[in-house]
Amino acid sequence: MFCRQCEQTANGTGCDAHGVCGKNPQTSDLQDALIHMLKSISAYANPARENGLKDDEIDIFVIEGLFTTITNVNFDPLEIKRIILRGIDIREKAKKLFEKSGAESDLPDIVKWVPFQKQDELSEQIMDTGILSGDIDGDIRALREILLYGLKGMAAYADHAGVMGKKDEKVTSFFHKGLASLLEDRLTKEDYLSLIMEFGQVNLRCMEILDQAHTNSFGHPTPTKVALGTRKGPAIIVSGHDLSDIKAILEQTEGTGINVYTHGEMLAAHGYPKLSQYPHLAGHFGSAWQNQNKEFQGQPAAFLFTTNCIQKPHESYADRVYTTGLVRYPGIPHIGGKTKDFTPVMEKALELKGFEDENTEKEIIVGFGHNALSDAAEKIAGAVKHGRIRRFFLIGGCDGAKPGRNYYSDMARKIPKDCIIITLACGKFRLNRMDFGSIDGIPRLIDCGQCNDAYSAIKMAKQLSKAFECTVNDLPLSFILSWYEQKAVCILLTLFSLGIRGIRLGPTLPAFITPNILAILSEKFDIKPIKTPEEDLKEIFAQ
Repeated sequence: MFCRQCEQTANGTGCDAHGVCGKNPQTSDLQDALIHMLKSISAYANPARENGLKDDEIDIFVIEGLFTTITNVNFDPLEIKRIILRGIDIREKAKKLFEKSGAESDLPDIVKWVPFQKQDELSEQIMDTGILSGDIDGDIRALREILLYGLKGMAAYADHAGVMGKKDEKVTSFFHKGLASLLEDRLTKEDYLSLIMEFGQVNLRCMEILDQAHTNSFGHPTPTKVALGTRKGPAIIVSGHDLSDIKAILEQTEGTGINVYTHGEMLAAHGYPKLSQYPHLAGHFGSAWQNQNKEFQGQPAAFLFTTNCIQKPHESYADRVYTTGLVRYPGIPHIGGKTKDFTPVMEKALELKGFEDENTEKEIIVGFGHNALSDAAEKIAGAVKHGRIRRFFLIGGCDGAKPGRNYYSDMARKIPKDCIIITLACGKFRLNRMDFGSIDGIPRLIDCGQCNDAYSAIKMAKQLSKAFECTVNDLPLSFILSWYEQKAVCILLTLFSLGIRGIRLGPTLPAFITPNILAILSEKFDIKPIKTPEEDLKEIFAQ
């Protein structure tokens, strides 16, 4: 195996014996094989689509396949192998579509690729298909990886939107265009950089349709107080990102006496009126994904993982964990089907009887979606003009277990009291228990929601730039981002495509970026690695 798609990759170079995420070599090899299969499908589907022919089954398979390979989604080698073998039939369907379209294209040899059935043979075969295969320029390889990981991240958002009936032709078609481009040896560094910028704009559209899916289904988020802690009674704790799953859980548990809690990035659910209206949406349990093994031990609750974020369950609570959607873990019961029946999860929650006492640590405020921010934009702009707000800091992104992430909490503590902090994604759990107070009634910590809700932060920045008749880069706004997995990559590429400069990224820079590519990104976008809070603040305020 060789994998370097996440921030915590071994030694900062790549996992080659066992994944830091818990992924074993067999699973890693199968995920590489799945990506190879998806490329072969898009080699047919892309030219067919350019000639006007497309197929929903092919599109959904490619999106789900990409999402399956994101860090902390699918650890089950048997399930991944099943997906790969189904890919043979999907590719045949794409081939017929290609032939019917009359497309004229020189097809790469990958379209003839057939995976070996035996694991040892497949592992050897993957050596010729993984990210290090082929004799290509290192900078080209890096750009291909950047695009691939961006596509994986966008696939997560497209899948969430698709589950809720939202899709967009611009988004769907780019999956095939992007995957097909990874096979094109004639493309130069400039070609790939152009594709990556195009991708960034497509991902912005993808986040927009996901936002529409959420707000159409659950209403626009509004600032809402959320209790951190537990209530007395049976409990289901829901982790991940898929809001349609927590809606189904809330509907099915209504009147049963079961309390439902959010975990991780599901915290954002409390801000949506049509979710917060359920009185048994009891509060938020725990913090970020990497703390689940510690926080879940000994808890008398059932746990449901809806999207990426799962770790190997500790034996003390493995008997009460369930997965749904594309998440899989060997030996863990899975709730599947289009109409999901969460009865097994509910039965387990009732069997465990839940928490004996009420225990509320504190309350925090969530739900600052773009509508709420738009309503406050005039007041915020006024506070800036009158010198009450000096600067905005967007501190957010993925959290993780690797040392060095205390930078973000330290930075938040050191930011002057006349500044506003905007946060989103699971990186917020480094900050959201702190009391920052307010400025003229505006909270100094504004929680925009999940990672995909970077869309709201972008809309806010655009509103402020319009109010001050300047560009986003001219605003008193600093981006301090943390990354862990591939959804962070696609958001970063969207920020680049919007021309945003001066982003500080950490805890470490991606292992798949070469010095030459980093130099290009630094020149074009002034991206820089984080230093210390003191050094970075000094530089920021010296601008």
